[in-house]
Amino acid sequence: MAAVTATDSPPPRRIAHLDMDAFYASVELLRYPQLQGLPVVIGGGRRDCDQRITTEGSGLPLHEIALADFPRLQGYTGRGVITTATYAARAFGVGSAMGLMKAARLCPQAILLPVDFDEYRRYSRCFKEIITGIAPVMEDRGVDEVYIDFTHVPGGQRESGRVLARLIQKSIFDATGLTCSIGVAPNKLLAKMASEFHKPKGISIVHEADLQTLIWPLACRKINGIGPKADAKLARHGIHTIGELAARERDWLVQHFGKATGAWLHDAAWGRDERPVVTESEPVSISRETTFERDLHAVHDRAALGAIFTDLCQRVAADLQRKGYVGRTIGIKLRYDDFRSVTRDQTIELPTRDAATIRRVAGLCLKRVPLERRLRLLGVRVGGLSRPGEGLRPPEAAGGADRAGVNAELF
Repeated sequence: MAAVTATDSPPPRRIAHLDMDAFYASVELLRYPQLQGLPVVIGGGRRDCDQRITTEGSGLPLHEIALADFPRLQGYTGRGVITTATYAARAFGVGSAMGLMKAARLCPQAILLPVDFDEYRRYSRCFKEIITGIAPVMEDRGVDEVYIDFTHVPGGQRESGRVLARLIQKSIFDATGLTCSIGVAPNKLLAKMASEFHKPKGISIVHEADLQTLIWPLACRKINGIGPKADAKLARHGIHTIGELAARERDWLVQHFGKATGAWLHDAAWGRDERPVVTESEPVSISRETTFERDLHAVHDRAALGAIFTDLCQRVAADLQRKGYVGRTIGIKLRYDDFRSVTRDQTIELPTRDAATIRRVAGLCLKRVPLERRLRLLGVRVGGLSRPGEGLRPPEAAGGADRAGVNAELF
């Protein structure tokens, strides 16, 4: 019998980053196909004028609602923010996180649709189920993006991952009508950059040998993790591109950016990233917040704030229940009319997901912040998460103990 003298070498690592194309807007266009090709902006809460673009308000199937019945950005007043926009709207300079009033000046003819997170989450679950049915090692990175490990998936090495990427794209489109862009590379860092190369509907393949030609000419901000402050500091040192960053010695970067950050910047510039694709990760906290259409005062608008506060607490409790968590640290976030923000939190003895308990403790946090100024944002957060166990406080016990505390709250 011949002795085995060699073993097959492991296949090269192939990691994909999949990003849905203008996800929220694309979901809306499935409901309203008559808006295809038009500038459409998604943002703000539901308003009275939005009733006419529902089946109940129009009396028509959604795809038959006339274009004239859709509300436009022109004349918008309020402080709503854009969640996303169609590519036709982006051509006018309109983009995510922009105030709707500014967007109205840039593209007054754009159609304004309210955000519908329930619908977006439904489609998110659908496309992720399709992916895991094909390539089970998937890391969830939010409602519209994931990382996927192609390395050991059948077909994952064919054409360096392009064949499997095409299959996933087609499977998602056939099942949902939605498109996505995919970057495939040796690691997560490069894959995320690659997914932006050919949007929408693109597939981009990056190898280690492509670093100088495809990655180094890019701006430093293209590295996921380099924010505005770090980018500005790099620019002050004459570093604008990833190639210029790669040209700096590791010791120099450590000296100017600190041991951990400097070493990471050097590795990132050279395309090094050993992070695995994590199929399950525990959230740090669960929160809900809302920005008001007009500034509200703790005294003069007490009833309105109380209703919003209660609703936020109930939504956080429902999120905890749905995701299977309890938490011990309950906090609030306020943003005043001068854009200054404050947070307060309090840790309780036993973890909970009970809405009454969350409201009581969040109300105690409110007592520790000044409320003379008007408010533009209110948020509620539960951290210190764990899975339910022996320490879970029974809802009925929490409710009985909370009655006095609720009555004592500011709103």
